[in-house]
Amino acid sequence: MDRSASSDNETTPICFSINSPPFKYNHTIASAYFSAIFSGLGLSSNLFAFIVLIKAYQRAQSRSRCSFLIFLSGLVVTDFMGLLVTGSIVVSFHATRFNWRELDPHCHFCNFMGMSMVFYGLCPLLLGASMAVERFMGINQPFSRSTNMSKSRALLTVVMVWVFAGCISLLPLGGLGSYHMQVPGSWCFINISSKPLDLIFCLVFSLVGLLSLAASFLLNTVSVVTLLRVCCGQEAMQRRRNHEAEMMGQLIGIMIIASICWCPLLVFIAQTVLTGSRLQVKYLLLWLRFATCNQILDPWVYILFRRAVLRRIAPSREWSRGSTISLYPAFTASLRRLTRPSLGGEPVHRGEAPCDEGTPIPPAS
Repeated sequence: MDRSASSDNETTPICFSINSPPFKYNHTIASAYFSAIFSGLGLSSNLFAFIVLIKAYQRAQSRSRCSFLIFLSGLVVTDFMGLLVTGSIVVSFHATRFNWRELDPHCHFCNFMGMSMVFYGLCPLLLGASMAVERFMGINQPFSRSTNMSKSRALLTVVMVWVFAGCISLLPLGGLGSYHMQVPGSWCFINISSKPLDLIFCLVFSLVGLLSLAASFLLNTVSVVTLLRVCCGQEAMQRRRNHEAEMMGQLIGIMIIASICWCPLLVFIAQTVLTGSRLQVKYLLLWLRFATCNQILDPWVYILFRRAVLRRIAPSREWSRGSTISLYPAFTASLRRLTRPSLGGEPVHRGEAPCDEGTPIPPAS
């Protein structure tokens, strides 16, 4: 009897060594309707946002706007593919109730889904941090950025983010951590345990995500303060900053949604492995659904927070230069009094080159 038990343990693939199917199916934990509705809503939202982004890119007249739209397009494509890959697997499981162990005896499929979960989870956070860096440079160092940043460089940054997230997702295949089947049997994810290698990989995943959110918060805060100082200062009539305010509003929305959706899961993973406590499956599923909402809500930030939409919502208001700041006149007056002495040396923008132009923008004389 002992020999047969040890033989079963030796032949059990590592991804099924903790949770092995078939599981007792529970509709209250995993619902086919919930997965199908979330996936369908997310895919349609991201597809619609991508179409809107393409049209906006064709009409864009400034390189800063083009770079920002490239980052947004990378975010939308990433969210769309993440929902398509992971959602199709989960919905297929609920529709067919297939047995993972029979379908995937060597854990290749499980490892693929685990890698997808890590890759498509980290990419939006890293892209959000990259957009925060791009806006920080664009607002605080406009001339150096306009000389260096280009459409090709923005594309390269997006690709580098994908490569970096892909390298992290490959670490378990190299022995650092592992991917395991998760309850209720419809998905695979990193093994959240206090074993040394699993602990290290869980901390890598959590810290990369949390540091990306922290960097986004810090840089966006500085950018917003700088933008408010400029818009409320004496040069407000000389510098066209309405498009900057629109982009910052969208970026702040993306950051807030990512923080609300992802922080609970990232903190939960780090806390579980550091304290060595037992994994609470119900909280893991709850925070995972929170994280999934990020991929659904991201495209709506851009779809809704555009001047074209705001004009339809409030047609009586003039959505022109400085209109974003003028929404709060009392705050604007107070901020103008506080920031006026520090605005004397700021440069004046003469304009920016369109998307297809590659010549640097000369500083104002």
